[in-house]
Amino acid sequence: MSVGTKKPHDSAELHVTGAARYVDDIPCPANTLHLAFGLSTEAHAEITALDLSAVRAAPGVVAVMTAEDMPFANNASPAPAPEPVLAEGVALFVGQPIFVVAATSHLAARKAARLAKIDYAPRPAILTIEEALEANSHFEGGPVTWARGDTEAGFTQAEHIVEGSFDMGGQEHFYLEGQAALALPEDQGMVIRCSSQHPSEIQHKVADALGCAMHDVRVEMRRMGGGFGGKESQGNHLAIACAVMARATGRPCKMRYDRDDDMMITGKRHDFKIKYRLGADAEGKIVAAEFTHLARCGWSPDLSLPVCDRAMLHADSSYYLPNIRIESHRLRTNTQSATAFRGFGGPQGMIATEVALDHLAHVMGLDPLDLRKRNYYDPEGGQSTHYGQPVEDFILPELTAELQKSAEFAARKAQVAVWNSTNATLKRGISLTPVKFGISFTLTQLNQAGALVHVYSDGSIQLNHGGTEMGQGLHRKVCQVAASVFGVSDEDVRITATATDKVPNTSATAASSGADLNGMAVKAACETIKARLADFFAESTGCASEDVTFGNGEVRAGSQSLPFAKLAKLAYEARISLSSTGFYATPKISWDRIKGQGRPFFYFAYGAAVTEVVIDTLTGENRILRTDILHDAGASLNPALDIGQIEGGYVQGAGWLTTEELVWDNKGRLRTHAPSTYKIPACSDRPRIFNVDLWDEPNREETIYRSKAVGEPPFMLGISAFLALEDACKSCGPNWPDLQAPATPEAVLAAVHRARGDA
Repeated sequence: MSVGTKKPHDSAELHVTGAARYVDDIPCPANTLHLAFGLSTEAHAEITALDLSAVRAAPGVVAVMTAEDMPFANNASPAPAPEPVLAEGVALFVGQPIFVVAATSHLAARKAARLAKIDYAPRPAILTIEEALEANSHFEGGPVTWARGDTEAGFTQAEHIVEGSFDMGGQEHFYLEGQAALALPEDQGMVIRCSSQHPSEIQHKVADALGCAMHDVRVEMRRMGGGFGGKESQGNHLAIACAVMARATGRPCKMRYDRDDDMMITGKRHDFKIKYRLGADAEGKIVAAEFTHLARCGWSPDLSLPVCDRAMLHADSSYYLPNIRIESHRLRTNTQSATAFRGFGGPQGMIATEVALDHLAHVMGLDPLDLRKRNYYDPEGGQSTHYGQPVEDFILPELTAELQKSAEFAARKAQVAVWNSTNATLKRGISLTPVKFGISFTLTQLNQAGALVHVYSDGSIQLNHGGTEMGQGLHRKVCQVAASVFGVSDEDVRITATATDKVPNTSATAASSGADLNGMAVKAACETIKARLADFFAESTGCASEDVTFGNGEVRAGSQSLPFAKLAKLAYEARISLSSTGFYATPKISWDRIKGQGRPFFYFAYGAAVTEVVIDTLTGENRILRTDILHDAGASLNPALDIGQIEGGYVQGAGWLTTEELVWDNKGRLRTHAPSTYKIPACSDRPRIFNVDLWDEPNREETIYRSKAVGEPPFMLGISAFLALEDACKSCGPNWPDLQAPATPEAVLAAVHRARGDA
């Protein structure tokens, strides 16, 4: 059976040889035009004059467009509120596209875009969370509040109370392949090739921009060089610009951002300030919790509302909080529009709770892990989250115990204490943190998927589904599903580019749901064809259909057998349909985001990580020494791919909380807009010892072969790296170090001084 075996990525050989084609590698027609945006240099200003004569006269320029030239909708927003592709009289952040240039080469377009003469009348710019709060600059008109129980009554019962404020920065996606799109005009519509996690949204937005129906636009996407959420909505602008320009000129149009432009234009992970108040009884049981989430959303809503909702949903982290109140402020600022990023708000909601728990453990003189375990959900059930979903599959007590044992946590913690007592300059820290992450889109309608499967008369199989491949191995997993259903080898199955004319109305490949949704849709299509083949073979052999089995490339009925390819040929000759669609809709879910109540998740994925670090108390410099992870992937579809996702997710999560720092100046200009000024983790930043194991237990819910999603949950394992750094800082003195994120050397050094009580 193919499912459950270790297989390489379906394009692994193409990746390492450089043969894998991305959008920028696709040969273009000879008359293709290349596009570039002209960008705002002001964070908030009225555009009083726009002189593009020098742009139009520049070498190679064929056409220039502004918002006034857009023939229909000038809107790239994934949200109900509009988000103009080109600025409409007012610049709302530094880097906002104001006009678009089409030229005969990429370089000519970029050079020409810089020749514009733009006059601005500056307006007050709101750049920070504090400025947005003072100006009452909110999306949704004000804060959103969810609550359970009576927090004030809970705090009166508390023996210990901690209060604090935790800042966490945003994060640049830094996908290896930048944003790119190619529009090919046809006599009846438009073909778009793009690097997008959401081809159907591209189709929808391009159709609106061209004033045509969705069936006039075909979007094709074979692979992305990384996405991480940054290609869920941010690719809309390029595709729309290319399509409109292609319609206007009658020529193919292509656009790709250079890395510098990519970082200046596109949204990032939302940076948050979270204020917390946590109360516990004498035994360390939490009796009350209050959180105020302050999220910097940028200039447009984009996906900020569901991101902030998910931060609220994960404010419990892995703990039962009987009395809880969460107030969420979605703040409008004149900065890039924050967008989807791996975890989609969940990491922000979870880390604040984990920091608050560490703070409470410090005040109570308890071991942080002991405090965590005292407040875990009851694995016997009977407890529900603050939004009303019963927690029926809680496995963290036994998973944590297993990780403590395999990572030798107690012995290493004692060794860290001995080290710190004998070393004045280098201090070590260690932390074990859990993950409980809900799996499903919180917008219920997105929890559906379709597939199209063909079996050819030679026995080869071709399939298509609505998910997109961004390096995570989705296509390989889905091929394994098809191979398992038909009992053939993976080599007999071929997957084609995701295309809106093959599978319509697809959801974004996001929310860790790619394999869950599309795997089930493909399985449904394959099972339909398999049933037809079984009925045909049973009739010809005189057996019952249920006695027909598929495996090892053969089909058996009693003592008779045929190669799968032979049966396919005979079925074709007998005029049996060898093609089918498949569809899947996630069961059991319902969600009312206004009330903050329901069952938004089909199930939870779990995991835990132990991280050990060392810091230099003179400089704040730090290193991750060792990481041990035990992660719940259910009955893994492909352990090799899942372990790779876990390793990558952990490193990316640790990078967010340590080395990756976004810096804007007081004019709203992003100063960390290139690899030279923004540091993602490199190979040298990985843990020197890195142990990853899978928790081998099938999902209790009926997912695809009882597997669990593994895209986003491992990202939160990186929280253990941050709390290990905090643990090292705590060893420097008696005070709470109040480490903030990202824990750059400067932040670590400041925390060391706070722990010591230095002025």
